[in-house]
Amino acid sequence: MSKKFMLINLTRNKILGPVTFADKFLSRFKGLMLKNKIESGLVLKIPAGRGKRGSAIHMFFMRIPLDVIFLNENREVLDMVSLEPWNMYTPIKPARYVIELEKGSIKKSSTQIGDFFDFQ
Repeated sequence: MSKKFMLINLTRNKILGPVTFADKFLSRFKGLMLKNKIESGLVLKIPAGRGKRGSAIHMFFMRIPLDVIFLNENREVLDMVSLEPWNMYTPIKPARYVIELEKGSIKKSSTQIGDFFDFQ
């Protein structure tokens, strides 16, 4: 995985915290599996051209619940969900970035569909 970036909701002017990028198959597949706590969020960079199913996630082998935010190529929020371990979710539209965060992050940041994000 690469260096850490700060995840910022530009629309709400809120910093959600540090994130690392998973942009290779193995790093995306592993994600946050088997972690007992989240020290930083994870951004799964989805290869271009994948459909909704290509940006779906699973919570198999997860030990902790997550908030998940789906962004398009413009880093606009398309969908978001809170998931418990052993669940699966397919976003309503294809995503280019899937952000996995500690549960409660969506509510705490007041993130809504249509908000814009940046990684700095």
